[in-house]
Amino acid sequence: MTRHALRRFDISGWSAADLANPYPIYRRYREDDPVHLGATVPTGGLDTWYVFRYGDVAAVLSSLHFGRDTGGRTAAMVPDGYDTLRMVVENWLVFMDPPRHTRLRSVINKEFIPKVVADLRPCVERIAAELIGRMRGRPVADLVEEFAAPFPILVISELLGVPADSRDWFRKQAMDLREGIASRTGRRSDGYALAEKAARDLVAYFQEEIRRRRLKTHQDMMAVLVEAQRRGEPLTDEELIGTSIHLLLAGHETTTNLISKSVLAMLAHPEVADTLRSAPFLLPTAVNEFIRYDSPVQMVTRWAQRDEVVGTRQVRAGDKIVLVLGSANRDPLRFANPDALLIHSRGTRHCGFGAGIHFCLGAPLARLEAEVGLKLLLKAFWMQLTDDPVSYAEDIVFHGPTRLMVRTGY
Repeated sequence: MTRHALRRFDISGWSAADLANPYPIYRRYREDDPVHLGATVPTGGLDTWYVFRYGDVAAVLSSLHFGRDTGGRTAAMVPDGYDTLRMVVENWLVFMDPPRHTRLRSVINKEFIPKVVADLRPCVERIAAELIGRMRGRPVADLVEEFAAPFPILVISELLGVPADSRDWFRKQAMDLREGIASRTGRRSDGYALAEKAARDLVAYFQEEIRRRRLKTHQDMMAVLVEAQRRGEPLTDEELIGTSIHLLLAGHETTTNLISKSVLAMLAHPEVADTLRSAPFLLPTAVNEFIRYDSPVQMVTRWAQRDEVVGTRQVRAGDKIVLVLGSANRDPLRFANPDALLIHSRGTRHCGFGAGIHFCLGAPLARLEAEVGLKLLLKAFWMQLTDDPVSYAEDIVFHGPTRLMVRTGY
């Protein structure tokens, strides 16, 4: 198939079957047009480049000549009339470049170093065990609704110091906010209005929490940020609030998808589940392979800061570049037998959590949550799919099932 025989790649209009398995589509573009000028994502009418090969994706991720700062394009991402939502998004680390990105990330990094994350293990284990306890004795359960979705929300709530009696409300705000931000193709007609209300409620909530931490010492991540501001770090309240909301949303959705799709992979490969059940020490390398095999985030965006060559294609300053992580992680030029699920270490780095200065801040926590969650699920249940179809979100970017009905073995 030649470049001209391919349809313009588009993140919208995917069938249910292709959403469940996008990898054959990626393969065609990776082989025939690996840096592809595809359909415009609604960002001011700019053409969009889609990059499918690992080498090209890794090069762009690691280059300082491709940034994350939207350069004022947030207005196109969030329509007029949703001012609070726009303010929140503009203060997310993921949309910043140096020096602002460097300044804010240096403060946050200390909360995600390996020792700090390791110290969270007892909390993560307790939350996972509580959720699994509610599922025990029931023959059928929705793994997304009852475990994979609430689990990371409860963990990030602990990290941010959200009281236990506020966590159901907290989760609802995260889900409503997603309607205007994370969903690319399946947004509700009232999605922006729903997200704007959630943004207002969350901003008011975190404003009060910041005030409380200025009056009294707390032991949580928000307190660390407030203390850094008190010491003279140039952090605005808007950045404190934006960072807290970003951690809530990003930490929730990515880990939910990672756990759900890891379970799906094990259900499709029961020998993997059997191996991990008898040898749980393999879980760290297995989780790494689950991330490569079916990445929870399939695509990330960069903006060309100057004229550059990507692969064999010339891109211009200001062009939008979408890096198809899911395709890069199945590239046979990088991974031997890339469509196989091999839970022993491949010895080859994937890009499921990005790379470079924007490498996923929460990756250590997401890995810990997945390792703990999968270990306890495998210990508690002998899961099998029911006859109910697995339902995927209409979103090829933040990719994962919204409903996953399993028999628990009870």
